[in-house]
Parts: sequence; structure tokens; C-alpha cells
Amino acid sequence: MKILVTAKRVEHPESKIRINSEGNGIVTDGLKYVINYFDEIALEEAVRLKSAHDAEVVVVSIEPSDDTQHLLTARAIGADRAIWVKVDSMPDQAGIAQILKAVADKEEPDMILMGKQAIDDDSNVVGQLLAEHLGWPQLTFASKKESLESPEEKAKQPAVEIDDGMAIVVREVDGGLETLEAELPVLVTAHDRLCVPRYPALPNIIKAKKKPMDELTLDDLGVSLEPKVTVLGYEPLPERQAGVIVETVDELLSKLRNEAKAL
Repeated sequence: MKILVTAKRVEHPESKIRINSEGNGIVTDGLKYVINYFDEIALEEAVRLKSAHDAEVVVVSIEPSDDTQHLLTARAIGADRAIWVKVDSMPDQAGIAQILKAVADKEEPDMILMGKQAIDDDSNVVGQLLAEHLGWPQLTFASKKESLESPEEKAKQPAVEIDDGMAIVVREVDGGLETLEAELPVLVTAHDRLCVPRYPALPNIIKAKKKPMDELTLDDLGVSLEPKVTVLGYEPLPERQAGVIVETVDELLSKLRNEAKAL
């Protein structure tokens, strides 16, 4: 069994993001980069499936920067090897899906596990586009099973079940849980409540340096991209105004009605 996992490189969630002077991007100097949190959850689930089903875990990242520290981290967490698709600039979501489709055609995995969205753009469309390109069933927003009784069980067992060539996933819906199943090969996107990612231990980080990483280009994959989305510019959020202390309910209602126009 082979599992392909995405690992997008994103700004650390606690980074202070500033718009550059041209207004066409962000200031990258001094920023720390990590694996997209939802992809990290997907990787953790893949590593658990690896232990349960003797699977090979291959992690893939599309990245213009030469900084591939996040792929070393992914191998330290448990991926067997990495694929770095080097691009001149980051494609839009449709382009990312095209590239991942080409990688999947090359690797022929039984399952693709990826985060439901990236924390930098929050688009939540790449998984669905990729499944459509591949013609695969998709099990989205996979969550953990409530049937696991103890925290110890939840910390070890994969939440995604593989049984007789079928993948079984529990997902949250309005008012409860929904169980879906689909025949392999299948694409699964991970919800943040699927599992808790592990921290890579120092010995595993050292071992990860010996695990292979393939570098591919768009030419290697036979992919030619035509952007469907163009970013015209960035602008910062307006500064938050200071609060106002009111003495009475009548004064509050007056300000809501006349100043805030909320009533």
C-alpha cells in the first residue's frame, strides 16, 4: 500500500504578516515557515496507517523556495521519502491540483491524504479539484471516531479504516457524525479533529537526512500551467479602533443606533 501526502510550506501561524511596499505580496524577511497544520494532521494519520497496514508514505510539496526544511520535518515524522516539485512561482489552486495529479499518475498511490485546506489562503478546493482530475472518490473532512474509548487508543490507532479494499471515514456534519466508505484508490482530506500530530524526535530528525528526496520540475511531470486566478494586490486590515465605555443602557443603545448603525 502506498499513501501520498501533501505538505504545503506556510508561514508560522504566530508570524506577524506585513504587506510589502508594492502591495503585491508580503514581507518574507524573518518569517518562520512550517508544514501547513492540516497537512501535518494528514501526515500523522498516514504514519498511523503505515504502522497498521505496512504502507509506504510519500510526502510531496510544491515550492519555489530552496528551503525544504519542512520536507525534512515530514520525513522525521515518519514519511519514507519526499518529492519536491520546484516551481518558479506558486501556482493557483487549479495549478496545484494539476501538478498533484501528475505526481499521483507517476507514483500510483492507493490513497492521497491531504489537509482540508491551507492556513495561508483557506481556499479548501485543491482536494476536490484533484479528486475530480483523477476520477477518484473523495472522503472529505475526515474526523476521528467516537468509538475509540481511551485517549491512548486515539493517540495510536488510525481513524481512517482500511478494510478489504475499502476506506471508511467518519466526518462531522450538522447534528452528528456521518460514516462514508469508498473503494481504493481514494482521496481523503483531514479535519483538524482527525488526530494530533506528533513532534519529531531528535533521532528521527537525524535519520530523516538519509531518507531520499526527489526533485522534480514541471517539465519532468509534463505539466503546463495557465493561471485561472490572478492576485491583483494585497492590503492590510484597518486598524482596530479603541473601545468606548458607556455608563448606561440608554447610552449604549444610542451609540449602537446612531454611531455604529447596528440597530
